[in-house]
Amino acid sequence: MTAEHAIAFLLFAFVAAITPGPSNVMLTATGAAAGFVRGLPCLLGVAAGMGLLIFCVAMGLGQVVLGHDFALRSFNWLGAAFLLWLAWRIATAPPAAAAAMARPVGFVEAALFQWINPKSWLVSVSAVGTFLQDRPQGAWLQAALFAAVFLAAALPSGLAWLAFGASLQRLLRSESAARRFNLAMGAAVALSVLTILL
Repeated sequence: MTAEHAIAFLLFAFVAAITPGPSNVMLTATGAAAGFVRGLPCLLGVAAGMGLLIFCVAMGLGQVVLGHDFALRSFNWLGAAFLLWLAWRIATAPPAAAAAMARPVGFVEAALFQWINPKSWLVSVSAVGTFLQDRPQGAWLQAALFAAVFLAAALPSGLAWLAFGASLQRLLRSESAARRFNLAMGAAVALSVLTILL
């Protein structure tokens, strides 16, 4: 990957990572419920899961999934089911004082979520389709570079969403404000299901 290609891919990855989507809603809700420090495993899981997904797509997994309608539909329905479960979990979360005692979304959950997150697949397939080149070093090195560059872009982007959620904790001290926020975040995640099913 040339320096120009790396810069172009870094810009693409940063824009893809910072724009709203299910993972960023999850990071915001985690930050609001659990705080910045307790939300860091969720952030690391999102970044690591996305890096691994883009690596695997570059190595050919994307072609397998996209080439078999049943596999693609299965991923879509799994993603929709998980998003609806996550929306319910966020919407029914207890107010901030009680939520602080609850276990936030962790590393493994956040990493696995990337594999059924429709935005993650769209970003990975788009990135690989646009930036993968026919080079002597082959797909393996390029896939590793894609993963590393996306990780470098996803960490600060997710950090911003997590910090934003954590900054809302002061505004969510009253039970009614916390419940309204949880309902709004849950509704945002549930609405993202439409992108899968339509």
